[in-house]
Amino acid sequence: MSQAPARVTAVDTHDIRFPTSRELDGSDAMNPDPDYSAAYVVLRTDAADGHEGHGFVFTIGRGNDVQVAAIDALRDHVLGRDVEELCADPGSLLRDLIGDSQLRWLGPEKGVMHMAIGAVVNAVWDLAARRAGKPLWQLLADAEPEWLVGQIDFRYIADVLTPQQALDLLRRGRRGAAERRARLLQRGYPAYTTSPGWLGYDDDKLGRLAAQAVADGFRQIKLKVGADLDDDIRRCRVARAVVGPGIRLAVDANQRWNVDEAIHWTRALAEFGPYWIEEPTSPDDVLGHAAIRRAVAPVKVATGEHVHNRIMFKQLLQADALDIVQIDAARVAGVNENLAILLLAARFGVPVCPHAGGVGLCELVQHLSMFDYLAVSGTTEDRVIEYVDHLHEHFVTPVVIRGGHYTAPTTPGFSAALRPESLARYTFPGGTYWAADPDTQKGQAA
Repeated sequence: MSQAPARVTAVDTHDIRFPTSRELDGSDAMNPDPDYSAAYVVLRTDAADGHEGHGFVFTIGRGNDVQVAAIDALRDHVLGRDVEELCADPGSLLRDLIGDSQLRWLGPEKGVMHMAIGAVVNAVWDLAARRAGKPLWQLLADAEPEWLVGQIDFRYIADVLTPQQALDLLRRGRRGAAERRARLLQRGYPAYTTSPGWLGYDDDKLGRLAAQAVADGFRQIKLKVGADLDDDIRRCRVARAVVGPGIRLAVDANQRWNVDEAIHWTRALAEFGPYWIEEPTSPDDVLGHAAIRRAVAPVKVATGEHVHNRIMFKQLLQADALDIVQIDAARVAGVNENLAILLLAARFGVPVCPHAGGVGLCELVQHLSMFDYLAVSGTTEDRVIEYVDHLHEHFVTPVVIRGGHYTAPTTPGFSAALRPESLARYTFPGGTYWAADPDTQKGQAA
């Protein structure tokens, strides 16, 4: 008598919030007081191995409950799934989630529902990597190109990236992978840090953290800009004086400007040699980004953390609107869509420098960049992953930075699991931290 296949038995969700606004960690011109948060999902199964799948969406406070509700709305598509089949083909679940026509109407393929799909799909990849006994970057890098192509939705992008072209890129990308893997394991993947540059920090804190970043081996730092030009000029002057001419200095406006403002402001900061201007205007304004890029060169234009799907990235690339593609592990529909975006960037010859920080985004996106290095782009030249030094202690397998580089994870999975004690303390509103917070209780009673 054959044994019944293992199935997904639970989709547990949690509203996790951290009080980062109290110290202005994460503050920028558009988001002055964020409470970094995660709509967190755990897939449980009845498999004998006991493995779970963990995923999440990063938000910045209020609205995290809406994001949790969106994940809950997907539950019926996941419960009862055959675990073996699910892990062998995560794209099958993605197709079903994207194809729910009533939920699709809320996008399509953008916004809260699309991010919820990404959380669930990423949890499946975490489960698959755990069951395979590999960190996700290795699972992807070891996969056959044909299988990877089968995980990608080419609808709406096949005019610039066909399945055959993707297959050719992945086959070429495998050349020399063994040597690159050895280098990756020895040296890691280059990082840059935003930790000195939050807009709410005073000049002394900015200078102290910038100096520490250089001492720690980072060759690039980033400052938030966009609230006040005189302040930005002063802060860039402080940072450049501290780090010297040999360190790259990027600036990030977090969508604050109109097109003409972006051009004027970036030119005003040009004396400090900014490497890139990030999110200078609305992430949806493809032609605006193209105009800014033409006007501010040689300063590069970077965007992507709020670009909501592969189709928008396709247009930004087609329009020569950006110099740096910034993927985000939790903005689009998970690993599968990020595979498409990595291949689109490779097709256009544009480097990928992911957005990270937040809650767990560093933990996730390191895997995607390492896969890109091993199996797509084959290089780390002009490629760096953002690093922000907070909230890592809440993860079971936090990122490890050595000498300004991400150390390649060796633990099986997607590095997404939060510590149980962090769930107990920071679940909103009933966790021990929030239950003891007078402002929280006042708001709940209102």
